[in-house]
Amino acid sequence: MVQQTSILSNPVEQNEIDENETINEKLRLVPHDDEDQGQYGPALALIGAGFIGSIFLILWRRGRVSRRGICLVGLCESGKTLIFSQLIYKKAIESFTSMKENVGVLEIDNKGALKLVDVPGHERVRQRFFDTYKGTARGIVFVLDSFSLNKDIRDVAEYLYTILSDPVVLSNRPQVLILCNKQDHALAKGPQIIQSTLEKEMNVLRNTQTNQLEAISEGGNNKSCYLGIEGKNFEFADLHPVRVEFAASSAQTEDLEKLKKWLQTVA
Repeated sequence: MVQQTSILSNPVEQNEIDENETINEKLRLVPHDDEDQGQYGPALALIGAGFIGSIFLILWRRGRVSRRGICLVGLCESGKTLIFSQLIYKKAIESFTSMKENVGVLEIDNKGALKLVDVPGHERVRQRFFDTYKGTARGIVFVLDSFSLNKDIRDVAEYLYTILSDPVVLSNRPQVLILCNKQDHALAKGPQIIQSTLEKEMNVLRNTQTNQLEAISEGGNNKSCYLGIEGKNFEFADLHPVRVEFAASSAQTEDLEKLKKWLQTVA
């Protein structure tokens, strides 16, 4: 009887065949491209959205970190420089109308430092200095004289309107505090009365500004810097997302507690 000999009698050849079968089996288990897209598409899209969101979050945080400035603005004689010296040097320093800014570092408990900038109030230079520092402003403190507001109301409203409608301010959305200074005067107006008075003046000013823009713009549709809600009287509460608050102070008597609390929340 003739003994049959297997073609796969060579052990090496047998191993090669086994390996090829194993590889083929694995290939059969790998999903095709169409299956990949159906199975992993939503997950990949979710990962991509998360990645893009992370980038925007990092950029937003980096922007907030870089904006550590506080701009003290207002008309001449409003008390800005005295407030600056009380905060930075802890004492009153004799001041006079200046044509340049004052800059100091203000340490906030457990929140790092803020760069405090006293912007000159003279109308010839104030816009130039504000333009220099507005891009890094985390907050804006508009200081006004509560005692002389009636005679200065037009100038105060115009300056405030210019700041609030500034494209950089609208883009960065710093917090805004209108600081009603010189409350130590017996005839000084309180923050609520000042807010109401300013809103009426800002309403008149807004109508004037809007009419001027419509007159010079094509088609009369330039509303990019319209403050408040169209068709409604001006109110500071309608300036969302820019948040405007009012507070009282008296730099002369070193009563700056409300300002300090506001700075603590902004830092």
